[in-house]
Amino acid sequence: MKLKKIPAEYQQALPILKKIEQAGHEAYFVGGSVRDVLLNQPIHDVDIATSAFPAEIKQIFSKTIDVGIEHGTVLVLERSGQYEITTFRTESIYQDFRRPEHVEFVRSLKEDLKRRDFTINAFAIREDGEIIDLFDGLKDLDDRILRAVGDPHERFYEDALRMMRGLRFVSQLGFDLEKETFSAIKENHQLLKKISIERINVEFVKLLLGNYRKKGVQTLVESQCFEYCPALAGKKEELLSFAALPEKVIKQESQAWVLLIDQLNLKEADIRPFLKEWKCSNEMIKTVQSVFYGLQIRKEQAFTADLLYQLGETQAILVEELLPFYGKTASLEKVLIDYHRLPIHSLKELAVNGNDLMTYFDKKPGKWLKEQLTSLEKAVIHQQVPNKKEELLQLAEQQQAK
Repeated sequence: MKLKKIPAEYQQALPILKKIEQAGHEAYFVGGSVRDVLLNQPIHDVDIATSAFPAEIKQIFSKTIDVGIEHGTVLVLERSGQYEITTFRTESIYQDFRRPEHVEFVRSLKEDLKRRDFTINAFAIREDGEIIDLFDGLKDLDDRILRAVGDPHERFYEDALRMMRGLRFVSQLGFDLEKETFSAIKENHQLLKKISIERINVEFVKLLLGNYRKKGVQTLVESQCFEYCPALAGKKEELLSFAALPEKVIKQESQAWVLLIDQLNLKEADIRPFLKEWKCSNEMIKTVQSVFYGLQIRKEQAFTADLLYQLGETQAILVEELLPFYGKTASLEKVLIDYHRLPIHSLKELAVNGNDLMTYFDKKPGKWLKEQLTSLEKAVIHQQVPNKKEELLQLAEQQQAK
């Protein structure tokens, strides 16, 4: 089979392939980008595999960086862009279910493709657009099947994260796991305890954001892999409730965590420990906490000026976008209008500051100062006083006199 049209991303990288081939070596586009091309989906990364060894690649190209030289990967810097070029390789026994003891560079494309996870990720494309399919991946694409390359037990023993990748592909593509591949995942799901939380997190988040999230989460439950995901052991029914939410694509990672946390029936105090177990960043945790808080209120009533001010524009929109998952209508335009109608959007916009108040009252800083600023801030938000320095100082004087 040959591509009728070579994607622009490949065309841009063709000089790289040609240069390697002119030096007497083989070079191909490989990996997920080939799958995406065949599915008419956007290409995210252009990966190149070659029979040339790393030292040979460094002789061919003048500007290179050893980004993963021990695994045969060299980053080539050209005017057209940056490209990771990896030497064909085979891998030894995997000691920790995720990393081989050592890799051996080879000249055979087939040997390299044999170590790929699923048949739909084991394609290679020549510079003329010809597709090399050694494991019937094209048929599996047509049949919408996820099948491990070779023995699925071996593939998952080599890298147990491949089980989560398979579940993620179910969610992203809507494909079915081939019977033996699914059985191997179910039988070996406990191997996930050998995998770092950070790596599981990446695949899990992609699963939550997939176009076929319901199918992905249901397969996660059926495979029992959830039992070895942080803080999800024993949460089968809650996960199925999450899967049963309306089949609307979740836009942002923070929104996915909020919806999941809501279905897990966690309390606000439980959010930070839960997300810490998942190794989420502090910034993500803060966003999830705020959006979760706002959602609980918004499900019951319209936004108030106080809540809009507290959340800010971005988080208020994140909250509003979640309403359809609860059978409610989102009013994004109204949220934006109401937010921009607020007299101020942060304490920095208040017409007086702490120095103004200390000078006006000839007082030193203390608890009173924070309380006074908060009081003035609230008065402006509720339009009880214009955001003007003179009038704010007059109001502060009245409040201090009480």
